[in-house]
Amino acid sequence: MKKVLFFLLASISIVAQKTETIDLSKSIKDNKKTYKNFTVIDQRSSKDIGSVQFHKDMVNIVFENNAETDLKNWFFKYNPVRGNEELVLLLENVVISEEKKEKFSVGKLAVRASTFIKKEDGYHFLHRTDTATTVSSRTTPYMAQSLSKKLTLTFSDLLKKSFEARQWDFPLSESELSNYETLLKDKLEILKTDELKEGVYKDYYSFFTHNPEPGFTIETNSKGIATKAVKGDEKKAIRNFYAFVHNGVPFKVIPVGYVEIFRDSNKLFIEAKREELFPEDASGTAVIGASFGLVGALVSVAIDSAVAKKRRGIPGLEVVLDPLSGYYILPEDFGKIK
Repeated sequence: MKKVLFFLLASISIVAQKTETIDLSKSIKDNKKTYKNFTVIDQRSSKDIGSVQFHKDMVNIVFENNAETDLKNWFFKYNPVRGNEELVLLLENVVISEEKKEKFSVGKLAVRASTFIKKEDGYHFLHRTDTATTVSSRTTPYMAQSLSKKLTLTFSDLLKKSFEARQWDFPLSESELSNYETLLKDKLEILKTDELKEGVYKDYYSFFTHNPEPGFTIETNSKGIATKAVKGDEKKAIRNFYAFVHNGVPFKVIPVGYVEIFRDSNKLFIEAKREELFPEDASGTAVIGASFGLVGALVSVAIDSAVAKKRRGIPGLEVVLDPLSGYYILPEDFGKIK
């Protein structure tokens, strides 16, 4: 009788444990056909991803085999014709957790991963993702599937951006990969210098390596607002750049204009509100397609003195600029809608 009871309890336990396999079927084709090989280095302290509840069952989110095998198979499936370089994906953190509220739950996904191109002199940084996202059981009952899809999209976005990314000039050895962020930050002049170079910076890499576009000067209107970058007969709107330095002051271009960049404790940050970084479109839905540091073209006007005065009356939150991706590192309560 005891054996039968044990068997029944064990069976119930097995039924209560379900799995959601990460579906790596989204295309990650490298149109440039740059890479002949793809290596995954899994540096996660734990290979378990996590689980969330569905009704009375706990659903574990898992790779079909393991992260290294599945991600490599995914890459080679969509890139049968390859080039000459080697792409390296460094997995640093992939965690899914659940926060239970009174009447619902919130599933949380945190991902941190980086890519490098392996050359003869070492590993050159390409791109990284360091994101956190949530799903509520009130709107998405089967959270495991939703979080799994978000994980696939995160990896897909990282790899596609890596295919287009400019490789950094600073090589690292394999033993240095675990400390790549500190080592690369130490090489960024803009985090050290007291005198910034005047001009416009086309992307985050040129800004953090302190290399403005040669020959361009800032043009302002009658109110002193920077509107254009001028080089002879060539004129480009300020909104087309990542950042600029005017009269020794650095500014970050955002969808509604630009804001001053500050430095503190070896980091650069801006003070902004959610609606300034993610303005709403005509339908009232927040436009986030150009989020996390990419310059949007939704509103081309700069923040004039009247708007700036109003902004000071309602201070924004500190938003750090990630030197390794150009993305915004948002404070935890930044996305909350009042």
